[in-house]
Amino acid sequence: MVREFELPDVGEGVAEGELLRWRVAPGDSVSEDQPVAEVETDKAVVDVPSPVDGVVEELRAAEGEIVPVGDVIIVFRIDGEDEPDGTETPPADDATADSGQQTDDEATTQQAEDTQSEPAVTQRVQVAAPPSVRRLARELGVDISSIADSSLGRITESDVRAHADANPPTQDHSNQQTTAAERQKQQATSMQSVSSVQARETADRETTVAVPKTRHVAAEEGIDLDTVPTDERKDGEPFVTLETVQEYAQAQQQAQKKDQEAVAERAAADEPARPESRTPYNGIRQTIGSAMTASKYTAPHVTHQDEVDVTALVDARSTLRQEAEEHDIRLTYMPFVMKACAAALQENPHVNVSLDEANEEIVEKQYYNIGVATATDAGLLVPVVEDVDTKGLLEVASETNEKTQRARERRLSPEEMRGGTFTISNIGGIGGEYGTPIINQPESAILALGEIKKKPRVVEADGEETIEPRHVMTLSLSFDHRVLDGADAARFTNSVQKYLRNPNLLLLE
Repeated sequence: MVREFELPDVGEGVAEGELLRWRVAPGDSVSEDQPVAEVETDKAVVDVPSPVDGVVEELRAAEGEIVPVGDVIIVFRIDGEDEPDGTETPPADDATADSGQQTDDEATTQQAEDTQSEPAVTQRVQVAAPPSVRRLARELGVDISSIADSSLGRITESDVRAHADANPPTQDHSNQQTTAAERQKQQATSMQSVSSVQARETADRETTVAVPKTRHVAAEEGIDLDTVPTDERKDGEPFVTLETVQEYAQAQQQAQKKDQEAVAERAAADEPARPESRTPYNGIRQTIGSAMTASKYTAPHVTHQDEVDVTALVDARSTLRQEAEEHDIRLTYMPFVMKACAAALQENPHVNVSLDEANEEIVEKQYYNIGVATATDAGLLVPVVEDVDTKGLLEVASETNEKTQRARERRLSPEEMRGGTFTISNIGGIGGEYGTPIINQPESAILALGEIKKKPRVVEADGEETIEPRHVMTLSLSFDHRVLDGADAARFTNSVQKYLRNPNLLLLE
């Protein structure tokens, strides 16, 4: 038995995914739940498991292809099961059950209708073609099973177009349905003839009849109703409908777009060729871009910046690093800052909030899950360490190291990037000092850490002031001004500084 397997919804509301790599090939035997493909979607790369025990019959998608959820990506042949032989008697439908057995004429008519409405499964021809090619075939009205395979063994877009050109569809007067491609062609033809039609049909028009809604839409589109072609009349005057105005506006927009494209092409032709490369803007990078855009244009960002003397923190890390290494844990400054932020959030709970716009409520969190922005080849990912306030320093360090490493290797699950209440971004790791980080919504604040540098500072000891070189770190706190004020951000930053200046206080947390 042949089993087609569609790309499942591998995330919340995901519409499509990029097929990164096949883990099987035609002819391979697979078992249920065995990973057969890697798909990138939303902010993670996930394994797609086999739903059955069987043999791979056909791969329907190519590596690197964007596949919509619900499209068939692989076909299995299930061992030990036969193809249906068509001898089974189909169950009677409700109408037959209620009215008794059909007459011969009724059965013949019903069989003809069924044949026209849906082909039998046993008559379907298996062909190798990507989902995008199958969609094109449907748009052009081409039966993809009637196309001979190309030299590569898969039906391509050019194969479909060549077949469509060689076999134009016949017009069916009993069913006046127009394909998407034909509608586009008709719109283009209409667009090209707008000027001539307008000149012919509106030359003598001084008044046009239209309902108020049509006039409103025409005004929004910047269209003069007296210029819209029409053959309809009302009370002896030219009458324009809403649909006519919308079609006319669309034709004008398409004409303007073509003009702009033509101008751009001419300008590009005049430019000298320069070396460049292009990379598809999709997958994780596109998801990050959409999230950052939504955050920036939804939450009014304000950034509070300050600096803190972390000389004592540098000394504490130096002292504890060797002990951490004995436990096979690499101790960085990040776990200290995460613990300091968790403590500061407890002291300033109004920062540990999110805005529920739908219900018009500010939600204050009583848990402290800290996200750590991590640079990867695919973009910025944010693994979340939960309940930082209840974990020891070395435990926080170990979990942070593990999750950031898996993020760089693209092995982090979507669940491990959810549920954060506050995010830290270490821009100092690559030499930055100050920044204006974008909030990781639905959180309300994000802290950027600058590079620790030696700077001259006035130090008071025994009543005397001296200038000494001290280790100084910069802090940049971006916050959502809808729920936090500048004073809230300053008080929170002061709390963070208190723990970084004196890391021994973290032992009390």
